[in-house]
Amino acid sequence: MPKYKLEYIWLDGYEPIANIRGKTLVKEFENFPTLEEVPNWGFDGSSTRQAEGHSSDCVLKPVAIFPDKTKTNAAIVMNEVLHPDGTPHSTNARATILDDPDTWFGFEQEYFLWKDGLPLGFPKAGFPDPQGEYYTGVGYKNVGNIAREIVDKHLDLCLAAGINHEGINAEVAKGQWEYQIFGKGSKTAADQVWVARYLLARLCETYEVEVQLHCKPVLGDWNGSGFHCNFSTKYMREVGGKGYFEALMTAFDKYKNEHIAVYGPDNHLRLTGLHETQSIDKFNYGVANRGASIRVPHSFINNGYRGYLEDRRPNSAGDPYKIASRILQTVATVPTNGA
Repeated sequence: MPKYKLEYIWLDGYEPIANIRGKTLVKEFENFPTLEEVPNWGFDGSSTRQAEGHSSDCVLKPVAIFPDKTKTNAAIVMNEVLHPDGTPHSTNARATILDDPDTWFGFEQEYFLWKDGLPLGFPKAGFPDPQGEYYTGVGYKNVGNIAREIVDKHLDLCLAAGINHEGINAEVAKGQWEYQIFGKGSKTAADQVWVARYLLARLCETYEVEVQLHCKPVLGDWNGSGFHCNFSTKYMREVGGKGYFEALMTAFDKYKNEHIAVYGPDNHLRLTGLHETQSIDKFNYGVANRGASIRVPHSFINNGYRGYLEDRRPNSAGDPYKIASRILQTVATVPTNGA
């Protein structure tokens, strides 16, 4: 039987931002393995801030598998971290998400490509031209050449892996980019975002470039990086209604501090009321308003207050597991009249 290279990846215990960790298991399979065929594995949690040295074993539980077309007979395996007794580790935010196949999430991952302490394309002294032409920009002046090559290769890698990657674009600031991931199921998109982040970081190793996920790496009149979260439940899509929508927004306002707590570190630097954001201490919503906490699409209103909503507060370093979990906790507080 052929030997397969399985790259097990997981999130470590670093705070406020977890790192992606990975190690390779070589194992024989007749064909490309299914998720059910891939075994649990283990690692030294004392080296990842997930255990003490005197009792350092942690368990990796595979939750999703993706072909890795950059290698022969290879796969990327996304994992949850468990204690040896099989209970979820305290760093395992994925385990806190209600498992619902009818909940859909879409994440818009903004980020900077970073080299030698600066966004890719910034001069070593001073600044490039002000923002204006970089968003969806074309040409060497606006996007350079290495950046375009990286984001196009990343798109190909994601599609080859079966990730539901929905698009890319250059963003408002120089050296800033975005990609979008959508998934049906409350955990699907979050799993795929972490694998997409892994693929991008690994790809950038070749170019000696870092992926900068900090939400405001360049202070001043430069856009920060968001991680906008589009979400809908079956009830929102099929029943909805103005009354339910208004009750939902009241709940999001009530729990605004709980949301901000898990929407990524240093968000006060980004959520200022400028650069297409609402202030961090306020909550509002608006139709097609990119300066609101929640953007309400025209399609939502036109469809009788049914469809999806966009929470624009999560930032680029946010953990999609924590974000999805918190959103569903808030949604669950709103009655659905038994429908």
